[in-house]
Amino acid sequence: MRVLVLGADGYLGWPTCLYFSQRGHEVAGVDNYFRRNAAADLDCESLIPAPDLFRRAKIWEDISGKKIKVHTGDITDYGSLLSLFREFNPDAVVHYAEQPSAPYSMINRDKAAFTLQNNLIGTLNIIYAVKEVNPDCHIIKLGTMGEYGTPDIDIEEGWIEIEHKGRRDKFLFPRQSGSLYHTTKIQDTDMLWFYVRTWGIRVTDLMQGPVYGLSTEETDTDHRLMPSFHYDEIFGTVLNRFIVQAVAGYPLTVYGKGSQTRGFLNLKDTMQCVYLSAVQPAEQGQLRVFNQLTELFTVNQLADKVKKVGDRLGYNVTVERIENPRVEKEEHYYNVHYTGLLELGLNPHYLTDEILETFFTITDKYKDRINKEAFFKGIKWK
Repeated sequence: MRVLVLGADGYLGWPTCLYFSQRGHEVAGVDNYFRRNAAADLDCESLIPAPDLFRRAKIWEDISGKKIKVHTGDITDYGSLLSLFREFNPDAVVHYAEQPSAPYSMINRDKAAFTLQNNLIGTLNIIYAVKEVNPDCHIIKLGTMGEYGTPDIDIEEGWIEIEHKGRRDKFLFPRQSGSLYHTTKIQDTDMLWFYVRTWGIRVTDLMQGPVYGLSTEETDTDHRLMPSFHYDEIFGTVLNRFIVQAVAGYPLTVYGKGSQTRGFLNLKDTMQCVYLSAVQPAEQGQLRVFNQLTELFTVNQLADKVKKVGDRLGYNVTVERIENPRVEKEEHYYNVHYTGLLELGLNPHYLTDEILETFFTITDKYKDRINKEAFFKGIKWK
């Protein structure tokens, strides 16, 4: 396949380029370096120094003999995106090119406005480029489990059947997001569903839980190929942050009671999920939704796991519960159905002590780069 990866410089985007390339597909990647620039402005840069896309693509070509075409560009510029589509004519487009942070979207009005503009116009432009260049192109969009919120019923896989006053119909599962960022992801889903119904495009929407991990088989071939790895309050996910905090000798920051439950997965499993979705695409005129996670944990359970392994390795890990800066239920029902990707062939990497030990070992190599000021910047929802 010809696979276009949007947001190719990111934590997920770059490993995805490598994953498809390694398996013989023709890959092109595009990024506007938003996250690099925003992280620099907010003093929360990646733990691991990463060359730009062009240098990384050259390193990969030297190692593997496989070429990844890379471009600098902003997908909210429709003319630029359309030209790229016409040049590459992708069979599948993997859409990571969004402002990806709930805290960032809640800093102030300007960052909220940027999140709306970037995420919704970018998604709209992709839809129009697909229609104009190759209506058969499969859009694989990274959604988020945060779209669902924490309802007091089981979370079905994207869709729910409702019986009301003797009649029955099928709807997208109700959404109730916890941030402006998550709200834009709901709007993405609604927009894609509208154009699936109207134009018959094919879409897979991956409702992904928080991702953890530092590497994949491809990035392990050379340290310069490792993904951008954020551990801060703004762009980092909770388990990644806990590991870096433990290595730095900083208390693990648990928000509130720590009973918040979420679905998690290894970075390697994100690669599997996206790849399986691409090689077994949605049908024409189908919005296919998968809940993308492998295990459920509370924040307290994650902190306990990190402390257990960290203490055994000699890090003397401490845990600190702080006032929750977010507006969210801290104690809630959470039962998620997630069989679709397993049925496609997902082989999960579960969160074992061995995986955590490897995580500690790699992080320790970069401990001199840890910026403790980035762990908690006090961004509040209210």
